[in-house]
Amino acid sequence: MPEMVLRKALHSRGARYRLQVRVAKRISADIAFPKQRVAIFVDGCFWHGCPVHGRREFRGPNAQNWVDKITRNQERDRRATSEAKRDGWRVLRFWECEVVADPHAVAGQVLEQVRVVHPPIKER
Repeated sequence: MPEMVLRKALHSRGARYRLQVRVAKRISADIAFPKQRVAIFVDGCFWHGCPVHGRREFRGPNAQNWVDKITRNQERDRRATSEAKRDGWRVLRFWECEVVADPHAVAGQVLEQVRVVHPPIKER
């Protein structure tokens, strides 16, 4: 799972975080830094419609169901980001492919944002 890959990269750099923290009503972040109010979401390429790796078309009797499902997921993602920001969270979203390709670079981006809010996290 890409979330676990990112968690390992963050942990190896000395970051301590929480999992499944509620950042808005009925919305939990994949990874969170509650004290700094930074919420991280890792979106799967297939399920969330990655512009690079997401499916462009579906075939078969359930094709429209898949299109509708991914569209609903994207709408839910936008709503979740908006609600979390409204509640004072800094929201970071990464595609599964970004995390898998270079988890340490993504971890670096996360830590930069965490430090912007609260500087004490030190890399090892």
